[in-house]
Amino acid sequence: MFPKVPDQHKTGKPLIPNGLGVSYVLFTTVYLFLIYFSGIAPASNGVSTPLTLAVCILFGGFMGLLDDWMDLKWRYKAFMPLIAALPLIYLAIENELRTSISLPLIGMIDFGEAYYFLVIPLIVMIVTNTVNQLGGLNGLESVCPAIILIGLMTLSPSHLILMLGPLVFWIILAVFNLQGKIFVGNSGSFAIGMNIAAFAVITDLKLPLLISIIPYVANSSLILLAIFFTKKRASVSFDGKKLVSNHRRSLITFLAYNRPLTERQLVTIISVIVAVFTLGALVIALL
Repeated sequence: MFPKVPDQHKTGKPLIPNGLGVSYVLFTTVYLFLIYFSGIAPASNGVSTPLTLAVCILFGGFMGLLDDWMDLKWRYKAFMPLIAALPLIYLAIENELRTSISLPLIGMIDFGEAYYFLVIPLIVMIVTNTVNQLGGLNGLESVCPAIILIGLMTLSPSHLILMLGPLVFWIILAVFNLQGKIFVGNSGSFAIGMNIAAFAVITDLKLPLLISIIPYVANSSLILLAIFFTKKRASVSFDGKKLVSNHRRSLITFLAYNRPLTERQLVTIISVIVAVFTLGALVIALL
């Protein structure tokens, strides 16, 4: 049913089903529609939170499918998520969501109307693309987003029902992805990135999100700086057992620079880094 692609970091490069992330999009959409029709999460000011979240995730999945089929250029992928920001902007305006953010050592910053029309689109664009860029290893693009989503859900128990089913489904996909049995593909990484961004906006968890995605932003910064200054992309060499890199153009190559590591070791290290930042976000938010 799903197209198969070679696993570049396994001996013999076995063919693995790709694009299983679309199943997450379908499951989550149906789940959120059921939440809406059941009345568990009633609309506020005429705006339904489950439907808004479903629209965002659907667009993320659609964008991922386009990328899988057409190999979209980064200049298109960078700005396409802005379309998905429209329903979030409408929800934020109608529900009069808080337009300020409290930063450690800086204090309160109130963006005013700019929050709706500038900050929310930037959140969606940055989170969606940075989550998509940190991948390429079995389990990496599924485990790390799950960690951040769990952190955000912990801080917003009143919205727990919205993501409980989807989180369980995503963790199941992550288990198979970690074992190298499936790839979630761009449809999965874009959808979960959009999911994280939309959920953070809906639950007003701007600071926890900002802290949690620092490893993602660092990875994307390394990638973009390398492309801008050297015109070269990040890559790792596989000797049949371990991965190693002779440059530092991404988080993966930074960790594997002249230091051979197995794929599982790299995924574990990066997952721990993401978990540490997510835990830090939890601590700061609860202080």
